[in-house]
Amino acid sequence: MIQPPLVSPGQVLRDQFSNGIVVMPGAFSALSALSAYKQGAKAIYMSGGAMTNSVLGVPDIALMTLNEMSGVAAQACQVAPVPIISDADTGFGDAFNVVRTVIEFERAGLAGLHLEDQVSPKRCGHLDGKELIPTAQMESKLRAAVSAKRDPSFVVIARTDARGVEGLGAAIDRAKAYVQAGADAIFPEGLASEEEFAAFRKGLPEVPLLANMTEFGKTPLISASRFAGLGYQMVIFPVSAMRIMLKAIDEFYAGLLETGTQAEWIDRMRTRQELYELIDYPAFSNQDEDWS
Repeated sequence: MIQPPLVSPGQVLRDQFSNGIVVMPGAFSALSALSAYKQGAKAIYMSGGAMTNSVLGVPDIALMTLNEMSGVAAQACQVAPVPIISDADTGFGDAFNVVRTVIEFERAGLAGLHLEDQVSPKRCGHLDGKELIPTAQMESKLRAAVSAKRDPSFVVIARTDARGVEGLGAAIDRAKAYVQAGADAIFPEGLASEEEFAAFRKGLPEVPLLANMTEFGKTPLISASRFAGLGYQMVIFPVSAMRIMLKAIDEFYAGLLETGTQAEWIDRMRTRQELYELIDYPAFSNQDEDWS
């Protein structure tokens, strides 16, 4: 049912990860966020790459605007009443752009965001050829982000892509600087083994850490329970659902165009009734009658 976003969702998220690792399925639309919520997700992650791919049909190369990304996130926050954090890429510009980003993302109802230390236009975190901004410039962006918070519990997460550019030690050093600049949590991107995740935790023993468990990248498949054992507070699965959806859609379109009928796919579809239940159609009808 559509509703105002949670009050202080950042605090809800902080309470969750203080009690154990938070598993965040990746969403890319209001409907996918609603589905994750209906299946029991306690928190959700909005992937910038997945939103860019699904909304614009283009690669994750900083083509989606602040208003487009915050708009999709706001729609998700209105139907999935759990903490949602969103990718904010490089903050859509310099420090003042970061201020606008925090204002708009907080207005959207998000629990937090993450900012990365790549040069814009950025590249996917699991691709080679990335370039980084100077540490001091990222620190400025983080100070700007913290200054723009209206709710102190809004979670500002600093993502560092330095592992693949400058090495693991430099990534840890950058992360320490980002914490000093005010980051509430750290997202080490592109780590290549459990040992590297453990080293990051050892290097930052007191800071909440977010792990990215994407597929087909630099990171081997690691379970949420194992990340918990390594001392991580949050784990995201950013593009998994969209990849599954795309494989099914591609196969359906190919079959439909070959046969001219959807008959063989009926058993693999959500029925009309199941769709209506997912989107709370009866609740909307009942509420409309109450208001009449």
